[in-house]
Amino acid sequence: MTTNTRTSAPAKQTPKVSVTEGLRFGRFPITDVQPVVEGGKFPAKALPGEGIVVSARSFREGHDQLGVSAVLLDPKGNERQRVRLQPPSGDRGKGTDLWEGLLTPESTGNWSFVIEAWHDRYGTWHHNAEVKVDAGIDVELMLAEGAALLSEAAEEPARDDADRQTLRSAATILSDTSLSPEDRLAAGFSREVAGVVEREPIRELVTVSEPFPLLVERDRAGRGSWYEFFPRSEGAVRDPGTGAWTSGNFRTAAKRLDAVAGMGFDVIYMPPIHPIGVQHRKGPNNTLIAGPNDPGSPWAIGAKEGGHDAIHPDLGTFEDFDAFVARANELNLEVALDLALQAAPDHPWVTEHPEWFTTRVDGSIAYAENPPKKYQDIFPLNFDNDPEGLSKEILRIVELWVSHGVKIFRVDNPHTKPVWFWEWLIGTVNKKDPDVVFLAEAFTRPAMMHALGRAGFQQSYTYFTWRNTKKELEEYFHHVSRESAAFFRPNFFVNTPDILTEYLQYGGPAAFKIRAALAATASPLWGVYAGYELYEHVARPGAEEYIDNEKFEYKARDWEAASASGRTLAPYLTRLNEIRKAHPALGDQQNLTVHQSTDDATVVYSKHKTLPDGTRDTIIVVANVDPHSAREGMVSLDLSALGLDPADLTPNGGFWVDDLISGESWEWGEYNYVRLDAHVEPAHILSIRR
Repeated sequence: MTTNTRTSAPAKQTPKVSVTEGLRFGRFPITDVQPVVEGGKFPAKALPGEGIVVSARSFREGHDQLGVSAVLLDPKGNERQRVRLQPPSGDRGKGTDLWEGLLTPESTGNWSFVIEAWHDRYGTWHHNAEVKVDAGIDVELMLAEGAALLSEAAEEPARDDADRQTLRSAATILSDTSLSPEDRLAAGFSREVAGVVEREPIRELVTVSEPFPLLVERDRAGRGSWYEFFPRSEGAVRDPGTGAWTSGNFRTAAKRLDAVAGMGFDVIYMPPIHPIGVQHRKGPNNTLIAGPNDPGSPWAIGAKEGGHDAIHPDLGTFEDFDAFVARANELNLEVALDLALQAAPDHPWVTEHPEWFTTRVDGSIAYAENPPKKYQDIFPLNFDNDPEGLSKEILRIVELWVSHGVKIFRVDNPHTKPVWFWEWLIGTVNKKDPDVVFLAEAFTRPAMMHALGRAGFQQSYTYFTWRNTKKELEEYFHHVSRESAAFFRPNFFVNTPDILTEYLQYGGPAAFKIRAALAATASPLWGVYAGYELYEHVARPGAEEYIDNEKFEYKARDWEAASASGRTLAPYLTRLNEIRKAHPALGDQQNLTVHQSTDDATVVYSKHKTLPDGTRDTIIVVANVDPHSAREGMVSLDLSALGLDPADLTPNGGFWVDDLISGESWEWGEYNYVRLDAHVEPAHILSIRR
């Protein structure tokens, strides 16, 4: 017969193991954290001083109150900001368990943030005491619990002396049985106590998420006004007898910089400045035959004079280029250079590195195509035959131009190169010099555009160029300010040498005003291509691009005559850029709120920002997007998005707005009548008067 003999042998000691060890959920679940890009594999993007919308879903069992906070950590891991999150105004009472708030990093670097969920002891007591004391249930017990809670909180080391005294005084009154329960409870619910608890909540059972990366890049990575011009056209002269042109150069182009800076632009962008291929050179309007004096497309890079590391002889020398950059910098303009990774048939790479191209079965090198478009003057690169050699050569080229003062590159057609290459190139360049900025000229499928943003491109061209109706604009504004803002910074170019939309072709001067007003206020980044201010709008038949396109020929514009005649949009562009610089709200991307209007061609949106010193800036834009008529209707504003305080309101409960374009002022409210004549002034840009 077998018996237990546990008492005759020493008991085996079992190691102590927490039942929660290895579990995915903490004490309180924290899910759906934003902004997080692919689980944190890539950092979310931010700018210094930009309000970043942070959100998460968090909840708990039972009926006790939950508190949720977001904590911003600087590049050294030190806490720099702690914000208590709240349910979004539109979600309150809907049971979505979504919490939201703003974090504002101060400087560049690799920041991060965490979400904290915790038992809100004061909130729980407040809710229970409010219900029970009013109902006469457990009155003394609830008051005693409140007194104990506030007394305990007064001893927490993080609180200052004034807050300690506030909590102690409230606890004393809560314990004073000579007073009525209502008076005692009022002390625990006082505004002073609420302020103390708001500054430093009474927390317990804190659950902390993993840290999520936040890359804060320099201001020009996400804020700026761009102006594009061809340096060969600035100062170009045509012989009236022969018709032959003498090219402009960096010295003559520098004379145009004062006017560009005078309009308030921050970035001067130039197409490729390298030698242009002779073989299969394109003629005027993209014809296949070029004359001896036709300059060819700057994007057909490379000739006997050199490739991407050389300057076209007509434009000058490296010394001339350096002088151009220096003059731009004197005027607070940054120079952006085109990085077009392709080659003309006579580029030195073609003979020195044929493995960098695609060879067809007949032995010829494949030229670029985007059916039905053909680019016989350009050979695309092939990154699969010698990825290391080609990548290092491109890195060398970028570093060369960086050494000559270029810190911004507008990258031509990045979607035709492997995404891994951009991740490597931008990462390598930014590791050495984090101030270098790359703009993706990628008018392509959303998945590729978004992948390029994740890979490191600081900004990108967008579909804004083709979003013209009210519905299209509202949907796109929501997309870029909410859905893709963590990894995609939109640059709202109104036109390019390649793109002259039907809206501009047929909309008249009003269309140019409308598109500029929308671009300059809806995005922190916007740009124009030279000639926009002259209302250039004639397209090549059957194409969505300019006739007599500057890509293939010189274009001499008489800026002085346009200014003298008044037929120029330059003063309007100048005013838009002045407004952008004066109103910080326009420098953030995620603060755009679309409002309602009864007219199907009137777009309404606002941007609001609270600055570190407590001042508030709010802009409301109302735009008639029909360039052919006057439109009228009622505008309905979501007042919660406007950052209004009681001190901002008039005796009628309204608020004053100042039109930054016309100079007029009105008293507005939640509902407002608006009439906008496209031929007079198609848009209100309103500042709320504080």
